[in-house]
Amino acid sequence: MKPRSDRQLVDEHHDEEILKRLDADNNSQDISDAVLGGIDGCVTTFAVVAGAVGAGLPSSVALVLGFANLFADGFSMAVSNFEAIRSQEEFADAMRRDEEDHIERIPEGERLEVRHIFEQKGFSGEILDRIVETVTSDRELWISTMMREEHGLQENLANPWRSGLVTFFAFVLVGAVPLMPLLIPGGTLAQHFIASSVLAGIMFFAIGSLKSRFLSKPMLPAGIRTLLTGGTAASLAWITGYLLRTLVGV
Repeated sequence: MKPRSDRQLVDEHHDEEILKRLDADNNSQDISDAVLGGIDGCVTTFAVVAGAVGAGLPSSVALVLGFANLFADGFSMAVSNFEAIRSQEEFADAMRRDEEDHIERIPEGERLEVRHIFEQKGFSGEILDRIVETVTSDRELWISTMMREEHGLQENLANPWRSGLVTFFAFVLVGAVPLMPLLIPGGTLAQHFIASSVLAGIMFFAIGSLKSRFLSKPMLPAGIRTLLTGGTAASLAWITGYLLRTLVGV
């Protein structure tokens, strides 16, 4: 996301543009899921290749292990993301039911909570009375206010199915890239590893750079930081494979 000019900011803050933006779906969760899945997928498969090289295993073994981990770990990660968001939904639903019950049974106590919430925000006197009256006169607004202000919960959570699918496909698509050289007939594992390293490095750098665009941060440092993260993970895998081969003859 590039910094906007003053003219662009003015154009984006007319009534129609503001309402359109408020009604639009927030794609930040998709970006987060895609980045998480892509980085983890690339780390997973490239680490398998690096570990196989360190252990002196043939390319065929690295290929089988790589694709097996690609789909199994991608599915596991997608399910974990799905369950995490579903758990947030269930917790929010439970809190919402509690608030509905409290408003039904002890409305005066809930009104007092609303008053204290907005008192802490600096409101007082007649303005505070009007705010409390406005909030508590609309049941849905009342419940939403308590959910957000008392429990710190947002009711418009990400779709768990969508997040799971985005995570899975990003994991598989990006994670498959370091395995592509192993599909080429001929060549040694060392040659395949060099090609895999180049492709994995490009993917790490690209993901970091693209992520930075949405955060309005410099692309080069973000790309290098993600590249170093992936390179470190692969190095640990290579060292593990090498030590196992050296110490126990794997």
